[in-house]
Amino acid sequence: MQKLRIAALASSLALIAGMSSAEDIKVGVSVGEHAEIMEQVAAVAKDKGLNIEVIEFTDYVVPNQALNDGDLQANSFQHQPYLDNQIKDRGFELVTIAKTITTPMGVYSEGLKSLDDLPEGAKVAIPNDPTNGGRALLLLADKGLIGLAEGTGLSPTPLDVTDNAKGLQFLELDAAQLPRALADADIAVINTNYALAAGLNPQTDAIAIESAESPYANIIVVRQGDKDAAWAKELVAAYHDPAIRKFIEEKYQGSVIPAW
Repeated sequence: MQKLRIAALASSLALIAGMSSAEDIKVGVSVGEHAEIMEQVAAVAKDKGLNIEVIEFTDYVVPNQALNDGDLQANSFQHQPYLDNQIKDRGFELVTIAKTITTPMGVYSEGLKSLDDLPEGAKVAIPNDPTNGGRALLLLADKGLIGLAEGTGLSPTPLDVTDNAKGLQFLELDAAQLPRALADADIAVINTNYALAAGLNPQTDAIAIESAESPYANIIVVRQGDKDAAWAKELVAAYHDPAIRKFIEEKYQGSVIPAW
């Protein structure tokens, strides 16, 4: 009887220890597919003892600042070129621990069915941050609308446009406002998360779309000191779970693509 009591006590202590080992983290995401996917990741992670609180942001600036300041443990909303630019400009001590999804950028219009219909002097709305603005210009260059100066890499600006046969006028706006700009611009180059949030389907509504073969895979980011933390590895494992891949493929039907 005494041995049974000791065994029961040991089992109870093990259970308590297992419960106390669960960790709580906050992960910042942008609205749309990043938030929707992370909610699914949170459900997978919970079964593994990692409790994820998903914090949504409506811009691209605050999530890195919040992570760097310690208000978040991780974020999942950006691609590597954007993070590199943020680290360069703001001195953040942040690091990538995994790839997540690729969201091809698209060109949208309320009145045009093709880029061939773009009139002389057309107004073209693009993101006003350096990396996504540059990404939009690279997309337009790839479609033959403009030429860009050599050596501008992944971050060209309208000042780097060397060939502009149609005299396009570039409107640099906050990325989240671009769907609204469709009322005033001939075309807008919009990130997929903001397109989806505005009810635009990249596969059916975009008149041009970025190739999936691009350097713009999105990433999970943490502070440098946390890159080897056990919870960080559990977060990546949960995100890369087969159930998450299936969710992405079934829900987004090619508008959002797993990048791992």
